[in-house]
Amino acid sequence: MKKSINRILGFVATSALLFAASCDKTYVDEEVVSAPRIDSFSPASAPVGEEIVITGAFLNTVTRATIDGVEVPIVERVSDTRLSILAAAEARSGRIALENPTGTGVSGSDFVYSYAAPEITASILQPSVDMGDQMLIAGRYMGAVEAVIFTAEGMTAGNEAAIVSRNSEELVVKCPYVENNRARITLRYFNGSESVETPMEEAPAIEVKRYKPSFDAVTFERTAVGRSVTVTGSYLDKVDKILVGEFEAQLFKEHAKLTFTVPAGDFADGETETSLVASYFDGHESYTLAEKFLVYVPFVKYWENMRVWGHGKAAEQLACFFSPETGRVYANMDWRTSLDPVAYQYQGNTCKEAQIPAVSAEEYGSVPPYFYFYCNNSCVVSINSPASSAGLLKNFWVANASGDANRLPGANGNCWGTAVMGFRALKENNAAEKELIDKVRAGQIENIDESLFPIDAEAKTVAGIGVGSASAQLKDSEWADGLFGDKKSDVLNVKPDAVVLVLYYDHNGPAKDAENKLNYASNVKRIGLLHITEVNFRIDQANSSKPATLSDYTFNIYWQKYDYDYSKVK
Repeated sequence: MKKSINRILGFVATSALLFAASCDKTYVDEEVVSAPRIDSFSPASAPVGEEIVITGAFLNTVTRATIDGVEVPIVERVSDTRLSILAAAEARSGRIALENPTGTGVSGSDFVYSYAAPEITASILQPSVDMGDQMLIAGRYMGAVEAVIFTAEGMTAGNEAAIVSRNSEELVVKCPYVENNRARITLRYFNGSESVETPMEEAPAIEVKRYKPSFDAVTFERTAVGRSVTVTGSYLDKVDKILVGEFEAQLFKEHAKLTFTVPAGDFADGETETSLVASYFDGHESYTLAEKFLVYVPFVKYWENMRVWGHGKAAEQLACFFSPETGRVYANMDWRTSLDPVAYQYQGNTCKEAQIPAVSAEEYGSVPPYFYFYCNNSCVVSINSPASSAGLLKNFWVANASGDANRLPGANGNCWGTAVMGFRALKENNAAEKELIDKVRAGQIENIDESLFPIDAEAKTVAGIGVGSASAQLKDSEWADGLFGDKKSDVLNVKPDAVVLVLYYDHNGPAKDAENKLNYASNVKRIGLLHITEVNFRIDQANSSKPATLSDYTFNIYWQKYDYDYSKVK
C-alpha cells in the first residue's frame, strides 16, 4: 500500500512540474540559462518619459537596461517574455540592450526619441508657494524636462528647483531660492540637438512667499563648547545652519525657538572671540546674531551624568565600562574590538602582575583608560582598574546567555585589562580634601594641570593629598560607607555624593617603592576627579546571597586634557 501511495505522489509531483514548465514563467525564479533576447518593442518612437514594452525571452532575469548605452529605468518585469522600460531623458536614440548575469541582448533596430517641448498648464498652476516647500506642476511632456527654473522678476538668471518626482504629465518640485516674492517658471529640455528653455515671455508667474527668520534681541554670554544656547523669534524653522565662526553647530529648531550646541571646532583652550551667524534660504541669505561671540574651551574634560552597570547578564545592562578619555560608555560586546582589543588578544599575558603591564608602549597607548564597578560574592562594591585583577573580567558578559564563549574574554580563564588606574577616595574630615570636594560638587573645576595638581613621588602625594593608600580596587567602605546597609534587599536611589581622585598610569604602571609596594604617585599620565552621584543597588531576588550584579552607577567626572608634564612641576 505504501508503494502505491508513493507512486501516486510521485506522479502528481511530476505532473505539476510539467504543467509549470508549460506555462508563462511569471512567478518562478529559475536558473539563468541564457542572455535576454529581444524580439520586438513598442512603440518604435516616443517622447521622453514614455513606457516602452519589450517582448522576447529570458526577460524576468534582466538586471540592467540601456538605450544607446545610457542606463534607463526598468518599469516592470511582467514575465519571462515581457518587460517594460522608461524612455529616460538622459538617453538618446539608439539600440535597446538588456543585461542579465549570463549576457546581453540587443534590439535589431533603434528606438527613436521624438522631442516635444514640455508645456505647463498655467490654468491649474497653484498661485503661490512657500519658498522651500514642494509644489505640483502639471502639463504635457513633463517626462522630457531636464530642469525646472524659478527666475525672480527683474532678474535675468534663475535657480533650479529640485525635482522630487515626475511622470509624463506631472512634476513635483521643491521651490528653490528666489530673490523676491514673484517668480516665473521655465523648463529646460532637449530638443533633439541641444538643451533649451521654454520662452521666458510665455512662462507662468507665481507668488513666492519668503518667510524670513527674525530673532529677538539677546545678549550672549561666554559659552563653553558642547553647551546649548537657545534663541527665540519667528520663522526660526527656516534656518538652515548656525555657524560659530566657520564651524557648523547642531540644530534643534521650532517656529519660535531654536537651540544650538556650540561645536568643538578647533578653538584653542580658553576664550576665543568669533562671529555667530544664522544661515537660511539654502545659504543664500544670513543674519549675524553676534559679531563677538565668546567661545570657551575648558582646560579640562568634563563628562556629566554617565551611567554604567554591574556585570549582570540582562541585555539592557550589558554596558559596564567607561573611558574618561573618550567620554563613552562602552557596551560589553564592544570591549573586544573598540575598547580593549589588546587585552582580548593577550588575555592572561597582558600584565606581568597586577597593575604592571607586559605589553609594548605602543600597544598600551592604543587602549583608552577605562574603569568599571564590580560586586563580589560578599556584596562589596568596588571601583576597578582593568589591570587590577586577572579574575574579574571573565565575570562580565557580552550576551544574555550562558557559556564561556559569551564571557567578556571569550573564555572562563584569567584575563587582565590593559589600562592601569588607581583610586583614592577624598575625605571630608581633611580640610584640603574638603575644599577640593566642594569645588567638584559645585562644578568649579576649570583645569587639572601640573601647577594645580603637583605630584611628589617621593612623598607619595598628588596636590598635597597622600596617595599611599590609593588602590586599584576601591571598596564601597571608602566611598559609600554604610549607605547600602546589610545589602539583603534592593537599595535604590542612593546618593553617595562621593568624590574620588582617579589616576591613570603610563605603560610602566606605578613603580614599586623600597618596600616593594606600588607607589601610586609615580608614573602618573593623567588625573581625574570622579563624582559618584547615584547608585541603584539591586540584589538578585531569586537568590539574596548573590551579589548586586544588576546595579547601576551614575557619576560625573573631570579629566585632565593632556598628558602630565613633570618638567612643569615646581
